[in-house]
Amino acid sequence: MFSIWSILLILVILAAAVHLFRERKALSRSRVLEILLLWSLVIGFGVAGVAGFLGHTLAADAIAASIGWPAGNPFQQEVAVANLAVASLGLLAFRFRDSFWLATIVAGSIFYIGAGIGHVYEIVARGNLAPNNAGMVLVYDLVFPVAVVLMYAGLVLLRRRAAGRAA
Repeated sequence: MFSIWSILLILVILAAAVHLFRERKALSRSRVLEILLLWSLVIGFGVAGVAGFLGHTLAADAIAASIGWPAGNPFQQEVAVANLAVASLGLLAFRFRDSFWLATIVAGSIFYIGAGIGHVYEIVARGNLAPNNAGMVLVYDLVFPVAVVLMYAGLVLLRRRAAGRAA
């Protein structure tokens, strides 16, 4: 069975593949990277953030249990709103580019990596191996932001090289 985190990564790949296929005749390396980054932001931060918001809002007790935390904890609403903020940035990244993407990456990455560090702490300090503490969510929280930062850095480098050749 796939976790929501695995499904989100598959959706990123599928959306990017469809987009790349539609533009296949006019693709440069920077355009390929831009498309991969676009769908990573929209789905990886946007759709994931909406799912996190809905889960922590509408199914707070079940989500808490899946993380290995007690039900009724007020952290749920705070995490829900943080997810909604990241979701908003990710979804708006479909329309806005350049510096907006950087802001989305910074905010989303801080939130995800911070959550990932919290999961690691729970594992080490409390032996919390609950599925949504030590499962795919942990990998997603720590690896996804690094991948997005690397894609953005690669895109900036490719654009700078292209601008240097054009000058």
